[in-house]
Amino acid sequence: MKKGASIRKQTLKWALLLFISVSSLIAWSSFHDAAHEVEELYDAHLAQQARLISGLLTGLEAAPLNPVEKLRLLNSMEQPFLKAKTQEGHRYESKVVFQVWQENELILRSRNAPGSRLTQQKTGYALEQVDDQIWRVFVLNHPQQQQIIMAEREDVRGELVDKIALRTLLPDLLGVPALALLIWLTIGKGLKPLEHLAEVLRNRDPHSLQALHLTDLPQELKTIQEAINLLLQQLRALREREQRFIADAAHELRTPLTVLSLHSQNALQAKDPQDRKESLKQLQQGIQRTTRIVSQLLTLARLEPESSFPLEKINPLRVSRQVLADLAPLAMQQQIELELFNEEPTTNWSISMELGSLEILLQNLVTNALRHSTSGQSIQVRWQRWLQGHRLEVIDHGCGVSDQQKPLLVQRFYRQGDFYGSGLGLAIVARIVERHKGRLKLLDTPKGGLTVSISFED
Repeated sequence: MKKGASIRKQTLKWALLLFISVSSLIAWSSFHDAAHEVEELYDAHLAQQARLISGLLTGLEAAPLNPVEKLRLLNSMEQPFLKAKTQEGHRYESKVVFQVWQENELILRSRNAPGSRLTQQKTGYALEQVDDQIWRVFVLNHPQQQQIIMAEREDVRGELVDKIALRTLLPDLLGVPALALLIWLTIGKGLKPLEHLAEVLRNRDPHSLQALHLTDLPQELKTIQEAINLLLQQLRALREREQRFIADAAHELRTPLTVLSLHSQNALQAKDPQDRKESLKQLQQGIQRTTRIVSQLLTLARLEPESSFPLEKINPLRVSRQVLADLAPLAMQQQIELELFNEEPTTNWSISMELGSLEILLQNLVTNALRHSTSGQSIQVRWQRWLQGHRLEVIDHGCGVSDQQKPLLVQRFYRQGDFYGSGLGLAIVARIVERHKGRLKLLDTPKGGLTVSISFED
């Protein structure tokens, strides 16, 4: 369908095209059959007339008449063919003729028949051209060595066939406009629900994302309404996520920016170089924290559970070693040991995850563990195989978390105590686990600390 084309016009066009095509095929078939039947009828009429003349000749030969009476009777046989333009006859009669030949001698003919022999055929039907006219002829052999030729001009049949064809096509030709009007009205009635739906959408508040609840809709429009409602639901969820993200970002960035402003003012107003240096140091730390918060917020916004993403086979042990190597300087600075364990070191492990998700997950878990650990302690990253997939455990030996606080750790911007952080790390971990249909558990580490256990199904 062309851009901007009307459904009603397109349907009308194709319906009429189909109707005219089928009607033309039927009309051609009817014309062909009618023409054939007319030809058969006229051929039978010629044969009937020839046999009638043959019967008259037989009766004439058997009658006890003198030659004068027989001649008068022969002349009277011509009369049915001489009424071409009289009120008693028909205008087609002059186009039907006959000849009677005795060997090569024309002994009898209708007055409007040609003087030359109409055909050389011995018997049966034929088409012959005589004096620029085409004749349909029938030859009948009389028992007395006579040959009866009945002939009819072909244009008579053509004229009759044309009239039959015109009368056959006339109802179709007259019916096309009526059918077009009926189709137009019918389609218009059928499109009323669609026009109503379009009117509702046009008059709808552009900012409204509430579902449509139109009743008495055809099944096809019900499907469209359901698709629109699904789209509105997705848009509503997207807008809610955007509003939540904006609110969270504004809430979380308000305090750091205020602190940055204070540090910059202190640096500008400080007269003692040591005080200026301390203010600049605090400013730099604030910038780093704000940068980390922005990065975490963007990561959290990207990791929507509903969004689609490709899965790739990755080696979790190789990724874990790389993440721990990246965080080793920070751990060494705090004098904390990072350890990686796996039950089957010789096995080539693989897990299907979104590329980059495991790195983000491990970085947040290990960084969070480092933040809550003290010097001399260790953090273990443990991979295990289980019946349905893989299990990851990140174990720290810090102060631990109470059972009441554990559900709060996965909420955004929740921070336990006065620890330095954005409160987004475990929220991002929970989002990644949700996207990969895994299970997240927060458990107590024996002798103190927190164990984060994540199960991934194959």
